[in-house]
Formats: sequence, structure tokens, C-alpha cells
Amino acid sequence: MSSKLPFNVPFLAGKELAYISKCGETRILAGDGPFTKQCNALLEQRTATRKALLTHSCTAALEMAALLLDIQPGDEVIMPSYTFVSTANAFVLRGGVPVFIDIRPDTLNLNEVLIEDAITPRTKAIVPVHYAGVGCEMDSILALAKEHNIKVVEDAAQGALASYKGKALGSMGELGTLSFHESKNLISGEGGALLVNDPEYIHRAEIIREKGTDRSRFYRGEVDKYTWQEVGSSYLPGEIIAAMLLAQLEDADTITSLRMQVWNKYHAMLQKLEEKGSLRRPIIPCECTHNAHMYYVLLDPSIRREHVLKEFQAQAIHAYFHYVPLHSSPAGRRYGKTCGALPVTDSLSEQIIRLPLWCGISEEQQNRVVSLIEKFC
Repeated sequence: MSSKLPFNVPFLAGKELAYISKCGETRILAGDGPFTKQCNALLEQRTATRKALLTHSCTAALEMAALLLDIQPGDEVIMPSYTFVSTANAFVLRGGVPVFIDIRPDTLNLNEVLIEDAITPRTKAIVPVHYAGVGCEMDSILALAKEHNIKVVEDAAQGALASYKGKALGSMGELGTLSFHESKNLISGEGGALLVNDPEYIHRAEIIREKGTDRSRFYRGEVDKYTWQEVGSSYLPGEIIAAMLLAQLEDADTITSLRMQVWNKYHAMLQKLEEKGSLRRPIIPCECTHNAHMYYVLLDPSIRREHVLKEFQAQAIHAYFHYVPLHSSPAGRRYGKTCGALPVTDSLSEQIIRLPLWCGISEEQQNRVVSLIEKFC
């Protein structure tokens, strides 16, 4: 039996344990302490966002976005079907209806040319998902949203430190969301952030995040007491989470560079198989700077993916498919609807395999992965 080759190994930059220890020394453990404030400031600086607010997950940030947009029962939200369930769940919780459209065959992102046909008088928002840290065609999406007076919420869960035409993913729509789950590039175990780019939403975002109270204003000395202002929930992370994340943010460029080395190595090793027509490698549009969040291949339809994945399993290599399209899931059929056929989503979701990628994976380990793919191609 070959040695186990994991899909992901969470990377520690070096200062995480020292910062976490400092939380214990200061006894500041609840949310919005000094580490949280430093993370918020760094995120605002790195993304050129008006306001960044750490949350306990990207799911929480998406739920905050749904509250900020005042999603009501029957309101429609356009999004790709090829995404994680949180993208849809956040709006379904408010009674919203996800409207699923197809993805682009090159980037696997929301196909911007299909959005207009999905717009109805009930459309409240568009949620572009930046798949694999590669930016959606935001110029077209933003122009269309402005024309129809629709809000844009960027799901940039996989997009930390990636950009579109020089603008950070998550910083272009009215709202954006990031994830710092241990499977992402920058990690805090669990964790996320809401990026507020429209100043209209900043005050309410603070209230919603603080259980519906104006406690943030109280701490700043702007009011003499805090009270319940509107609907909200507890979306703050604890300081230990923020302490770990700060260490990651401070070393973010190094982490991204290490991941890019791995990504580029896969890309070079798999070039010949793509030239033979056995698979397709990721496509990065020239206007996008990605962050090496993921390396995937799309197998030729003649190759049975389940056979490849079984062989990976037999060789103790953890490689995986990705999302089951939401429009074909039981909850997707119950709560959402589709606009038109989704042939690209249906086909590519059956061809994709995600390969092991983490900071420090060895060239020998990458060779094991590629050699197995070559066996089937």
C-alpha cells in the first residue's frame, strides 16, 4: 500500500500559536477584540474595501448579505448551480428563490451572457461565484446589475488575494464574502468575512453582526448604551480564531507564492496530456490573477471518472470530484428554479477531478498524482 497522500494539509505560517497564546494571556477571548480589529484593518487594506467585518464563516457573511438586502419571500437571486450550498441557503433562509443559470465552459464561473434572460421583476440580486479563485466577468455583471437596479453579492469564498483587472475579488459588488475555512488558502479553522463596498450598508452590517444591536457604536463612544435595533444574529468569531487568521494574513503573500509553485508544477506536468486531448487544464483569463486555490482537470468524456477516482483511492491518494449541481439536488428542486438548460454544468460536473494541493507538497507526490492520471489517459 502506498503512503497516504492527503488532499489538503492546513499550513501554519509561524506566528499562529504565539498569537493564540497571547489571547490566553490577555484573557480577551470574545469577538471584536484587538486581533479581530487588526484582521479587519488588514482586509480593508488588501482588498481596498470600505469596511471588512470578520465572521465565524463565509456562510455567516452570506446570511448577513441576505439580511442587508432585505430579501423577502419570493425575491429571486440569480446564481450558478455549480457552487456550494451556502450560496443558496443564505437566501433561502429569508424566503428567497435561487435562480440557477449555467456556467462558462472555460472558467466554470457564472455565464454572464445568460443573466439577462433570468431577470424578472422579482430579481433582487446576482451572486457571482469566483470558482477556484478565478474572477467572474465582473464588468459585464456590474453593468447589467446597474441597468436593472439589482444588487451584486460576490461569493469570493475561494478568492482571497485573487483579482479581476487589478481589483480584489469581493470588492466590486455592493457586498462580498470570503472564507477562511481550513480548506482555503488563508485559514483560521472556521472563519469568514463580509466585505461592505457600498457605504449605505456599513451601519446596518455592524448591527446585524452584533445580534441586531448597536453595540459597536457603544464601544466607540457614539451612544451611551446599546439596544436592540433590528433583526440580527451572532456572526462574530472569537478572538482565538482572529489571532490565527492574523498570522495568516501577515504572511499571505508567501502562502500564495508557495501555492502558485505547486499549481504551476501541475500545469506544466499535465500539458502533454492536454495536447493529446485526454484532459483539459484550468483556463485563466488574461484579466484575472488567480490565487492557486485549486488545481483541477476535466477528463475527456470517454474516460470514466469513477474508475479514475477508485484508482486514486486504491493508491491512497485523496483526489475528489466537486459539487453536485444544486439544481439537481432535492433542496435545489424544492427551493429554487432554473432558467433554461444547464448543459455545461451537467457535463463538466461529471468530468472534474480536484488534485491534492497544499503548501509543501513534494514534487515526488505530485509525480504520483500525475502518473496515475497518465495511466488512464
